[in-house]
Amino acid sequence: QVQLVESGGGLVQPGGSLRLSCTISGTNLDYYYIGWFRQAPGKEREGVSCLSGSDATTYYSDSVKGRFTFSRDNAKNTVYLQMNSLKPEDTAVYYCATDLDVGYGNSYFCTTGADRAHWGQGTQVTVSS
Repeated sequence: QVQLVESGGGLVQPGGSLRLSCTISGTNLDYYYIGWFRQAPGKEREGVSCLSGSDATTYYSDSVKGRFTFSRDNAKNTVYLQMNSLKPEDTAVYYCATDLDVGYGNSYFCTTGADRAHWGQGTQVTVSS
């Protein structure tokens, strides 16, 4: 059974930083997409950043490119989202998700391919002064 547990959310001032963590169990991540998604009240879900074993590039949405960094620690089965220069518009519930890599690339998982993925419970990030 695939399980994902996120942590690291909280309240931060604009311009500040947070690091989210997601520990994944029950699967071999080498064959899976892994992604960070977010959803703000009244808005559609957004794929923030995605990676996989079959695609050497890491996908970032335009809204976070240059500010967020997605990394992984294979030994701990944990992925991280380092978020710098946070803005009020980054306020959302952030989710970690994973699904079998079907070879369509990381942008596919982030933009259209995550509906049937395994999801974590989410962690709230609030950027406010």
